[in-house]
Amino acid sequence: MRPPRVIARWLKRQVPKSLFGRSLLIIVLPVAIMQIAVTYVFFDAHWQTVTSRLSEGLAGDIAWAVESYGDDASPAAFAKLSQRAEDSMGLSIALQRDRALPSSPRHAFFAPVDRALQHALSERIDAPFWYDTTRYPAYVDIRVKVDGGVLRVLAPRDRAFATQGHIFVLWMTVATILLTAVSIMFIRNQVRAIERLANAAEAFGKGEDIGAFKPHGAREVRRAAAAFLAMRARIQRHIDQRTALLASVSHDLRTPLTRLKLELALAEPTRRTADMKRDLAEMEHMIDEYLAFARGESAEAVASVGLRGLLEEVSEGARRAGATVSVVMPDDLVLAVRPNALKRALSNLIMNAAVHAETVQVSVTHRAQRIDIAIDDDGPGIPEHAYEDAFKAFNRLDESRNQNSKGVGLGLAIARDVARGHGGDIVLEKSPLGGLRAVLRLPGAG
Repeated sequence: MRPPRVIARWLKRQVPKSLFGRSLLIIVLPVAIMQIAVTYVFFDAHWQTVTSRLSEGLAGDIAWAVESYGDDASPAAFAKLSQRAEDSMGLSIALQRDRALPSSPRHAFFAPVDRALQHALSERIDAPFWYDTTRYPAYVDIRVKVDGGVLRVLAPRDRAFATQGHIFVLWMTVATILLTAVSIMFIRNQVRAIERLANAAEAFGKGEDIGAFKPHGAREVRRAAAAFLAMRARIQRHIDQRTALLASVSHDLRTPLTRLKLELALAEPTRRTADMKRDLAEMEHMIDEYLAFARGESAEAVASVGLRGLLEEVSEGARRAGATVSVVMPDDLVLAVRPNALKRALSNLIMNAAVHAETVQVSVTHRAQRIDIAIDDDGPGIPEHAYEDAFKAFNRLDESRNQNSKGVGLGLAIARDVARGHGGDIVLEKSPLGGLRAVLRLPGAG
């Protein structure tokens, strides 16, 4: 016997996972149980009782006919018996001389019909008998073994059992179907409002325009939608304020840097001025990285771009840096993305691999509902326990992959932020080439 906890887990796995399925189950299951219970009570307490009484009455009439024939088997007496049975009881009685009972029974599809008639005939008739409730739509064929042959009785069907039971079952079935249909339409309308809210929240999380979204549905759903719209307004206001602040900071920082670069360009070329120029270039690069990380790419509009062209463009920049880069892609894919953001993420990943390796391989796999862009290299790699640490902002591991003097530890952080902004992610793995594999996962293109 299974323990209760195992049964509970099994039942939990069988329950529908969607809100629509669970709501439908909550409404339809009690209705179905109620209909089944009512039908069972009807057949048990009413239909079977009525059928049993009718079968007993019919069996009594047949027993009377058999006994009357046994008392006087003359043709004249049988003719009188047959006429009386037809006039008073609605029974058609015929004598089949020198005939035997059929050897094979004919059972009805609905077993209670046969059981009630079988019980009644067994109680009232001592002689062998046979009956058929299936051959004739309006009659029941009953045959009793008598001296000289078989007494065949054709009785109206409503004399043997209640014939209106199927109408009750039909009404119950139709009522269940109608209630289920109404429940499906009602629940579908309620769930659709929640789905619209979920789609709007997902689109906003990806930085997409949700259009003129308005709260719909039940009061609680409208409250949730109104809270979402208020949250979106607050977040958008924060983004706008941050964008304005970053624009001001960028302008304020670049103005003195530009003056310093101009003064160094006019100064007499010496070793000291060359060192100062390199420091200014590194400082400008660091400022660009910091601002890019803080700004993000959420303000960029979504557009459809070909993935192959984007990969080739980014890979060409890595080739100019001296790395051997190959792109393996069966078919071109058109994605709805923020082009500059995705290009920056791919550039960070491919250039990071190109800086620390001689061979870089980019491969694209299109799976159901997902696209994987894998960047493999033959460089030194990083330890497996440091995979997640590599994504932390401003984190520069002290291993051989992080000796780039121009890096500020934001490349992977920016790339993952872009991937998650598109509804995907980036994971690091051990590369088949011996170095590091970075897999950029994006939602499928259909």
